[in-house]
Amino acid sequence: MSDEPVLLTRIDGAVATITLNRPEARNALNTELITALRRGVAAVDDDPEIAVIVLTGSDPVFCAGVDLKALAEGRQQLDVAPSGDGGPRRPFGPTTKPVIGAINGAAVTGGFEIAICCDFLIASERAAFADTHARVGVMPGWGLSVRLPRAIGEGRARQMSFTGNFIDAATALNWGVVNEVVPHDELMERAGQLALDVASMPAAALTRYRQLYDENADLDSALLREQEVSASFAFDREALANNRESIVSRGRDQAGG
Repeated sequence: MSDEPVLLTRIDGAVATITLNRPEARNALNTELITALRRGVAAVDDDPEIAVIVLTGSDPVFCAGVDLKALAEGRQQLDVAPSGDGGPRRPFGPTTKPVIGAINGAAVTGGFEIAICCDFLIASERAAFADTHARVGVMPGWGLSVRLPRAIGEGRARQMSFTGNFIDAATALNWGVVNEVVPHDELMERAGQLALDVASMPAAALTRYRQLYDENADLDSALLREQEVSASFAFDREALANNRESIVSRGRDQAGG
């Protein structure tokens, strides 16, 4: 087990870069990482010197989703309980600052939900995306069933969710999951450039404009319905046991290792 913290935060002027950091577990989401992510995002969002957040993962993947091994062994619970504020449950709380996702590798299920909760995504050529909720035998609880069809259209979203198949970075760009695909070694530089562009905007105007996008989207009722279904659905441990290794193997193939 690594002695490194599960979440890394770097501050460069007005830009905060947060990195999911369980590379030995493909940045899989356990209680410690989920808690650290929420606290880390909230801390930089509360910092008046920070204008924008970049969210990424330690190579070789962005996030493999919930820690399936811990879940199968009963050491990890699904994060589906209602949020304390009565609003929709999210992988991290609502922010006042824009969040740019820098997707460095595979983003799977819960990791895909984290990615799609960002304001927009820039992807490495090594990025890949999959929704394996149904294959594992669980329901999404962080907004994927709402945000994904709005991003790529209902037909494509149903295809991803009902097959559990991966799409590569080029397909993600074509379908509208990500805004740009860049060479892997240039990902963080490009995300940083865009973050500086965002940070150069007048803060009051940027904040209000972002709120306007959120208000016009009117997601809350649909997100709360997804949360209700997720919390009431009986977790299928047999499906997880039967499919965990194949999902992990397919994720390794997509991540190139």
